[in-house]
Amino acid sequence: MEDKRIIRTKHNLKDAMIRMLSIEDFEHISVTELCKEAKVSRITFYSHYSDKQSLLDDIFNDMRSIGREDYYRRQKENNPEGELVLGYVNMLNAILDLYYARFDFFQYTNPEVNPYLASRLYSIILETVEMHTAHVRSKLKYSAKKIAGFVCFGMLGFVNECRREGNSLEQTKKETQCLLEEVLRSGILTE
Repeated sequence: MEDKRIIRTKHNLKDAMIRMLSIEDFEHISVTELCKEAKVSRITFYSHYSDKQSLLDDIFNDMRSIGREDYYRRQKENNPEGELVLGYVNMLNAILDLYYARFDFFQYTNPEVNPYLASRLYSIILETVEMHTAHVRSKLKYSAKKIAGFVCFGMLGFVNECRREGNSLEQTKKETQCLLEEVLRSGILTE
């Protein structure tokens, strides 16, 4: 268990990063400004993180842990047989719930404003979906990486358009789940 002071310091740095993202893009945030905002010294910052990217990775790791925990809970509750489509739906819903619950952070993952954040988010989602796809017992027509890329890029674009249209979380979930189920049940990905 980490020391409470370390936990608090890291929490302050993460919160400061998120606050600063509302003011300027990630590339222009300096460690000095970040430390000033978090009210910690640069020495303290560097005792926990090698650079601002590692701080950002720590934020993403926190989010990944929350999402993974939610996904496994959903799998246990409503997909104990490990059915392919329901597994993807559970993953989609875990990602969407986290995205909307922590929109204070995820709003800054726009590729036009913060390409590094967008790239990291996409890589993490792709990795997660690929890991799920790799465990599929059905014979796949395409590699797990290709399927994950197709599902991730398509769904991410779909969710972004839902958000632009002002859809509620429930409406977005309903529409994305319907689309995902139709694609997966169509047989275009499995033999």
